[in-house]
Amino acid sequence: MAVFNPYLHFTGNTEEAFTFYKSVLGGEFVKVARYSDLPQSDEHQMPEAYLDKIMHIALPLGHGNFLFGSDAILESADRKFTAGDNFHIAISAESKEEADKLFTGLSTGGKIEMPIADSPWGSYFGMLADKFGIQWTIDFDPNV
Repeated sequence: MAVFNPYLHFTGNTEEAFTFYKSVLGGEFVKVARYSDLPQSDEHQMPEAYLDKIMHIALPLGHGNFLFGSDAILESADRKFTAGDNFHIAISAESKEEADKLFTGLSTGGKIEMPIADSPWGSYFGMLADKFGIQWTIDFDPNV
């Protein structure tokens, strides 16, 4: 069965927020990836100001649960993050097949934000908003 975790988005202060959560909740970060860790190309060039921002951070909460987060640096006119609605429900699938099934089911009648596919960071990943407007990420990491 897949594992469900909250995934919080911030507008540039993820590191500060997660340092605070760590001080309150305890634990050690098991993953800290910055946008500078992504391969840069002519097609996918990250603005210099964002390179040191958090692309993904994971704080264990016990019993296989995590608090995930990132800096939502690519806001657009139709996608603004504000405190209270700045999250996705992150599903960590046990297989690619389970990830595909969950992604297909949840995206029916909704809006695909990022098609599910192999990612530059090594997992099989996609983002969507379901037909009720709830935001989801689906991930399968064969290395976990």
